[in-house]
Amino acid sequence: MSDETGGGAADPSLKLERVGCPAPLCGAVFEIPAVRLGRNIYCIECGRRMTARPAGPAARPPARAAEGASGPGAQVERLPLAAILDDIRSLWNVGSIFRSADGCGVRKLWLAGITGAPPRAEITRTALGAEEQVAWEYRSDVLEAIEQARSEGYEPVVIEAGETSSGLDDFSWPERPCLVLGNEATGVSPLVLDACERRVSIPMCGVKESFNVAVAFGIAAHQAARALAPANPGVVFRG
Repeated sequence: MSDETGGGAADPSLKLERVGCPAPLCGAVFEIPAVRLGRNIYCIECGRRMTARPAGPAARPPARAAEGASGPGAQVERLPLAAILDDIRSLWNVGSIFRSADGCGVRKLWLAGITGAPPRAEITRTALGAEEQVAWEYRSDVLEAIEQARSEGYEPVVIEAGETSSGLDDFSWPERPCLVLGNEATGVSPLVLDACERRVSIPMCGVKESFNVAVAFGIAAHQAARALAPANPGVVFRG
């Protein structure tokens, strides 16, 4: 019989192992339960099917953009609406967000932390070129991105479920909102929550407690865009 202070053998199912994607354009390194080594898995960034093998010490971390890297976007009239994507690990999600951002008239995206930035084939695959239409900028520190957004007149609005969040249907949008979204698995970090006063949650039913981050962005961005549209008649919604 083992005691509760660590005298017993560790549960092998809890051990994590770093594995690396073999795709030349990806090379993502991520952790999986060690018991899955040797099995077929899918890369969390590019979606490639691969055999789980330990990553060597020379394996490169997920590619990041250079600090301050940016894209100007298309010269079209857009809403005073922006977003900050913090530690979004899936490039496919990033691409989907770019596409929804273009459709919702978003003026700018800040990509922070491990969030991938263009040009990446995986982003283009889901963005379908929208990454060239929406202005973006990369910041390694999400708090710097938040401060930069504030300096440009935006008010951060965290998209996160919780008791302190207002429901999306009842939320009063500021004149220049900047949506803030966090990691697919861990959500918005406590540091970001402490730095932002406004929070909004998306009502849902079912078993799961949250939407996919790209889906959540699309819902919140469209709601914000429709609220801002009357004060910005130069932005026309089609359909």
